[in-house]
Amino acid sequence: MNRATPPLLRRLNERTVLEAVRDGAPISRAEISRRAGISKPTVSLALQSLLEAGLVREAAAPAGPSYGAVYFEPVPEAALVFGLDLGARFLRGAISDLSGQVRARQDVELREAHVDEALALLGGLRDSLLGAAGFSADLVDSVVVGVPGVVESATGALRLAANLQGLEGRRLADDLAAELGLPVVLENDINLAALGERWLGVARGVSDFAFLSIGTGMGTGLVLGGEVRRGFHGAAGEIDFALGGLGDELDPSAPGVSVLTQRLVEESPGATKLKPPYDVRATFAAARAGDAVALGVVDEVSRRIALHIAPIAAVADVGLVILGGGIGSNGDLLLERVRWNLERWLPYPPRVEASSLGEGAVLTGALAYGLRASLDSVFASGARSALVRA
Repeated sequence: MNRATPPLLRRLNERTVLEAVRDGAPISRAEISRRAGISKPTVSLALQSLLEAGLVREAAAPAGPSYGAVYFEPVPEAALVFGLDLGARFLRGAISDLSGQVRARQDVELREAHVDEALALLGGLRDSLLGAAGFSADLVDSVVVGVPGVVESATGALRLAANLQGLEGRRLADDLAAELGLPVVLENDINLAALGERWLGVARGVSDFAFLSIGTGMGTGLVLGGEVRRGFHGAAGEIDFALGGLGDELDPSAPGVSVLTQRLVEESPGATKLKPPYDVRATFAAARAGDAVALGVVDEVSRRIALHIAPIAAVADVGLVILGGGIGSNGDLLLERVRWNLERWLPYPPRVEASSLGEGAVLTGALAYGLRASLDSVFASGARSALVRA
């Protein structure tokens, strides 16, 4: 058993005080003591270390009587988080401070769906974001990148990354780190979308849920106990493979929807205005206009989505499933139909909702992931500096 040493206790007290300041700013010593359950002298010592480390500062008193109390707030600019969403069409980036406030965001369209194109744009995007935010590059503490594929736990290589050329088998974190001069964390984009929804979206306060993205492909981010579950290989959530040989017949993603639409049109010639190449957006637009064949497509897509949700709900007993992606975002047509199927099949059907963050979910999750890592990193650095000075 590890014995708590005075430096360890000091760090624990400082972390507790820092969390109280973040949660309650502007906040006084007396209120910190009350909330944290720590004596006022201990709070004062912790605050002194945090002030010297640049993690907190004195703040203006709130409205009303202050009785001479000094108030404190965190320093959001102590470090920055750089989040990236690497997709087949866009490289999206954002800079956030430690309060979670996005200081700058920019989307850059890729001329070709190749990772080398994104790497060539990366430095310019970083500099543009930092310039817009008014910060220097040395404040960036954490870089988190969402990628379309499985990040293998053992090797860090990317697998099942078909949507973007040049990714398969690549250890992209090394290339990104070399380009940026900073350590980089790679994470599956749908896992990050789930984290984004838990931070600022429809999953706030929900500990057990799944984010099901349905677009040109399909994937799931599974959150249990408030943490993303990646699985033994890092491939948890690859729902494409859940139904084995039935996958092509039950595919609710864009290629499967186009094939389904063509079949239903051929079965009912003259009963629809749908025409080749059976673009998914056109099909859903026709369904909203009352086209009978298009509505039949929506009914079948909803059933297929429910069939992919059912094993997740039955095994993990999640309380919420969020639909995202280009197809999943059509909540007005899909939600009630998906819910109806799940209610017929499951004893405890999960609540099903559409993503509230849309195309920003992955980038929001990257910032959420990086924010947590940066808060720990900046605190540890500040604590080490305080110990050296002591």
